[in-house]
Amino acid sequence: MRYVGNIFRPPSEADSLLLQATIGCSHNRCTFCAMYRDKRFRVRRVEEVLEDIEAAHDYHGSDVRRVFLCDGNALILPTPHLLRILTRLEEVFPELQRVGVYANARDLVSKPTADLQEMVAHKLSIFYLGLESGSDRILREIDKGATAEEMVAGVRHGMSAGMKSSVIYLLGLGGRKRWQENAVESAKAVSQMNPNYLSALTVTVVPGTPLARQLESGEFELPEPAEFAAELRLFLEHVDVKATVFRSNHASNYVPLAGRLPRDKERLVAELTEAIRNHRFKPEYLRGL
Repeated sequence: MRYVGNIFRPPSEADSLLLQATIGCSHNRCTFCAMYRDKRFRVRRVEEVLEDIEAAHDYHGSDVRRVFLCDGNALILPTPHLLRILTRLEEVFPELQRVGVYANARDLVSKPTADLQEMVAHKLSIFYLGLESGSDRILREIDKGATAEEMVAGVRHGMSAGMKSSVIYLLGLGGRKRWQENAVESAKAVSQMNPNYLSALTVTVVPGTPLARQLESGEFELPEPAEFAAELRLFLEHVDVKATVFRSNHASNYVPLAGRLPRDKERLVAELTEAIRNHRFKPEYLRGL
């Protein structure tokens, strides 16, 4: 396998074969993100990707059940390009169960429903989308490149074609001034999406990013652990979904939680209230481990 630069994947893809279909992220301007700043976006030639599939077969054999297409938004690839990759994966790995991909809203809505359905038929069955915030003001500040309405439309479009959705909400993006706005507006957007999976991560200021410079200048104030917990509690109080698997047990989080919404909402809110009351938060030295 040949990889260019640092490689990232969602926590749930830990056991997946990582196949680099694109290099970097086509947007790559989000102020908080440092994931792809070491490389310029480009599409890999399909022949290179097919060669890597053969190399993966030589190393792993035929028993690969999950594949994740890196980098930042491989769904930007033209449908025929993606289908060549998916078809070859199915041929080489007959036990293949699913293929996952990062996606942004505009890539999702640009694909006709029939194209997405054909990809689902060839195992591209889950996408991961970073909502980050449901507040358009905050989305503009972080240079997300999409509105909340566009991201809601993208998720709903992908799900209507039979894909499963995993949405990420980023605690703390509103800083100490707009944590309530971040919570309530994000809950509204997530409620409209009604995703299959929902993760709440905590913003981490990475040196060298625009957000780090804003922190240094005082333009951005990082919330305290209790404020992050209060934001997540407010978010959960306002979110209204039908059947969503919820996780906030990422390494970045101060209060690890897991449950199903709406079934476990009351318990999750109570756990956050208890953590705030007793100041029970993951110590800094354990965050990121």
